[in-house]
Amino acid sequence: MKRTRTAALALAAAAAALAPVLVQQATAAEGPYLQDPAGGEKSMKSMWTEDEMHKVEGQLRFHPGVQYKTVTRPGHPAAPDHERRSGDPDTLAWEPSYEFAWSVSDSTVLKKAVTVKEGTHPIVVHAVLRRANGSSKVAEVRKELQDRPATGREKVAGGRRIACDTGEYTVEWSVTRSGYGTLTGSLRWDSSCEQYRTAFARDHGKQR
Repeated sequence: MKRTRTAALALAAAAAALAPVLVQQATAAEGPYLQDPAGGEKSMKSMWTEDEMHKVEGQLRFHPGVQYKTVTRPGHPAAPDHERRSGDPDTLAWEPSYEFAWSVSDSTVLKKAVTVKEGTHPIVVHAVLRRANGSSKVAEVRKELQDRPATGREKVAGGRRIACDTGEYTVEWSVTRSGYGTLTGSLRWDSSCEQYRTAFARDHGKQR
């Protein structure tokens, strides 16, 4: 019997295939992700309002969300009744999600100085997944967040499956704080599943 699960494999090959920036989560189920801008958890893009009294910062983490079914395979010859489950490469697919982070700062005295992060804010997050040439929109998410703290995160499900090996894509994203401005960014994603097929092939050869 087959069952569907979402998972990711911690492989060096995956890191190369999912460049430019791949961060391995501590929780395997979360899997690897691409981040814009590159860097650590607190790395953000930023912009100031024209009067230089308010700043909006933003970050996107694109979670490719590899999915596959598992199949039952025989165990070690010495214990043939001890079955094991492994990934089925023929069922590989992607189901992306988008994780947005934001930070809103206000100057209290001088421009770009003595800033505070307080109160609640209306935040709009938006992302579009396109073919790398920009000619075709494949998926889009948009969410209006009301009364959110000055610093926060929100993960939004993409709701769209993407077939493996369908080329490169561009993720265009934005974080908007109404009245302050819109911060934008983009990153590239390669939909190749080759690293997972390789891992499954190696796993098939194991006899435990």
